[in-house]
Amino acid sequence: MSLTPARRYWLTGASSGIGAALAEEILKTGAHLAVSSRSIEPLKELSQRYPGQVLIVAGDLTNSQTVREIGELISEEWGALDTVILNAGTCEYVDAKQFDASIVEHVVRTNLLASSYCIEVALPLMRKGTAPHLIGMASSVTYLPLPRAEAYGASKAGLRYLFESLRIDLAPEGIEVTVISPGFVETPLTAKNDFPMPLSWPVEKAARHIFAKLKDRPLEIAFPAAFMSVLWPLSRLPARVKLEIGKRMVRRPPPIKDLP
Repeated sequence: MSLTPARRYWLTGASSGIGAALAEEILKTGAHLAVSSRSIEPLKELSQRYPGQVLIVAGDLTNSQTVREIGELISEEWGALDTVILNAGTCEYVDAKQFDASIVEHVVRTNLLASSYCIEVALPLMRKGTAPHLIGMASSVTYLPLPRAEAYGASKAGLRYLFESLRIDLAPEGIEVTVISPGFVETPLTAKNDFPMPLSWPVEKAARHIFAKLKDRPLEIAFPAAFMSVLWPLSRLPARVKLEIGKRMVRRPPPIKDLP
């Protein structure tokens, strides 16, 4: 009797937050997991706890050459990929009174361009995989413009469009695509937010929810439901009403960059 081979995953942003919690959920199933992050120590700890299952492919994903090298390493080790979860990202807030284009550049490079580099190397490996599944971490912020989220929102809106277009183009090859749109999740990234995060979820709960839903390969996973039930109607309001809502959401001004 032949055993079903372990599924081969590549997960980016695996050292903390949703990525670290997702890694645990994946590895509990006995799958093989390639993990990427700039921080290598958490990846080493993960590898020690799940011996023989973890392939460490650390590096700066905003560097296209580094990503190509990661792809070559995965190819040498496994020859193919079955599931790719592009979760790595960052968030920086914009001060419109001192607009700094370098913030937009950095966030877009980290959230959008890095994902495109990963897709470039992942697709040839997925075409050799079993029931391939491509997953991207967008955000519920793409439904409604929020104050100071110009850079983050633009990057995630671009990521959403990238994945939804790819879904159409990859469908004839049998590569399925899912977009994840979380509301507020308690991660190191959101810990620096200086405003309330209504209906936020602990990161472990979010990871369990995502991994359970991924089994059905939906077009999108948006959560929590209570948060989305409020956000979605707001996103359909006229632009002038959205402006008033946005103004009220600003709790305090962003930091002044020229002060220590």
